[in-house]
Amino acid sequence: QVPLVESGGGSVQAGGSLRLSCAASAYTYRAYCMGWFRQAPGKEREGVAVIYTRGGSTYIADSVKGRFTISQDSARNTLTLQMNNLKPEDTAMYYCAARGISGNYCVPPLEYNYNYWGQGTQVTVSS
Repeated sequence: QVPLVESGGGSVQAGGSLRLSCAASAYTYRAYCMGWFRQAPGKEREGVAVIYTRGGSTYIADSVKGRFTISQDSARNTLTLQMNNLKPEDTAMYYCAARGISGNYCVPPLEYNYNYWGQGTQVTVSS
């Protein structure tokens, strides 16, 4: 069973909005924290938002603060990233990720601290 499946990517003009969703298996959703990462061509993968699944606390990277919001629907095992006022520099492949092990390694969101990954969904923002 695929642990994480993203949806909701697409193409939008600058200033527009997109809403990404991540469907998690029941097992994966017991993760300690979940987050969204993005990777643009030629760049390193960047963590943009994290949520602690039990307490609901969130982290938003400075690069998207005030524009992106992370949330969860525990009843549906779903993670969401609402992206508003999108900019061309937000263009990237966006990945949902989960960390199944407790410990103070969720924030800052570093790729090697997350052990479950989706296949990604492309977001393209045109100027």
